[in-house]
Amino acid sequence: MTSGTAVQHPSRQLASGAHIPIIGLGTFGSDRYGSAEVSAATAGAIEAGYRLIDCAAVYGNEAEIGAVLEAAFDQVAPREDFFVMSKVWNDAHRPADAVASVERSLRDLRVDHLDAVFPHWPFPNHHPPGADGDDRDPQARPYEHERFMDLWSALEALVDQGLIRHLGTSNMTIPKLELVLRDAKIRPELNEMELHPSFQQPELFRFCLDHGIQPIGYSPLGSPSRPARDRSSEDVVDIDDPVVARIAQDHQVHPALICLKWAVARGQIPIPFSVKPRQLEANLAAVLTDPLTPAELEALRSTDRNSRLIKGQVFLWPGATSWLDLWDVDGTIPGWNGYGSILEHASPRSASAQEARKRPC
Repeated sequence: MTSGTAVQHPSRQLASGAHIPIIGLGTFGSDRYGSAEVSAATAGAIEAGYRLIDCAAVYGNEAEIGAVLEAAFDQVAPREDFFVMSKVWNDAHRPADAVASVERSLRDLRVDHLDAVFPHWPFPNHHPPGADGDDRDPQARPYEHERFMDLWSALEALVDQGLIRHLGTSNMTIPKLELVLRDAKIRPELNEMELHPSFQQPELFRFCLDHGIQPIGYSPLGSPSRPARDRSSEDVVDIDDPVVARIAQDHQVHPALICLKWAVARGQIPIPFSVKPRQLEANLAAVLTDPLTPAELEALRSTDRNSRLIKGQVFLWPGATSWLDLWDVDGTIPGWNGYGSILEHASPRSASAQEARKRPC
């Protein structure tokens, strides 16, 4: 890794006033790439100009990425130019375990603070790397807000200690976010969510913006390298969409780059992953040059097919009816019966929740 001048490119302002780059590098190898390949890709991305690095404890590559970051801070750009994020995996939701997870990520990534930390999923349901789509954790549980807030409080304490700068949520829904926003001392400033032209999540996206939460879009290219467990015959391939293909032809670029241009123009921060230097460079260049026109952005609205690719079925609990239970599709948070939310899981917009908050404790 050679020294050089830090690449300056646009950023977005978070609710706290801090800034985050408009594009980042994902580091999930999708069960296809080992830690050596991912860390080499990270080094190449930093050389190309990326300064936002999205990591996670469960990816199993933070120690290797940490060596790359340490060298980059010394040879490429100072630590303050980078925005390094990590996530607490589902097996570390107990407060002490969450603290230990963050401390381990700090050591592995060789940083004295993390710019953002997310609970990876809102469920304390674990599966091993490479799990099959039919695998289930026999101890899996539905979302339990009190337990999630215990985890959140542990992360808030790490913010107070200066070990974390910002908190975010991941794989959340509007009903769950409403509860977190109601009860959190430190509100989430970011939300990682699946976002690509065929899965635009307009209601959740708008909710985040309206509440000062910056959307981070994972699988921004439609996740062509996602694990087999996350594939089904109904999935839509974004780069094959005729509108995406037509706009790509007009711009004389690969359709994947139109997905990234759309993401940045819309207001989310995409975190694509690649191990190929040319793709890393092209992805970054795409969001910095030759923007889409308003007419093209309007046309891309029509590509939404509500095609969720990362369905999360491995996180289902005993008694859940389908992967849809994970996503609160009817506006409630399913409990153990799968028939709807228990009282503390009701959306703050519901009459029951509003009435409950009026009662004395």
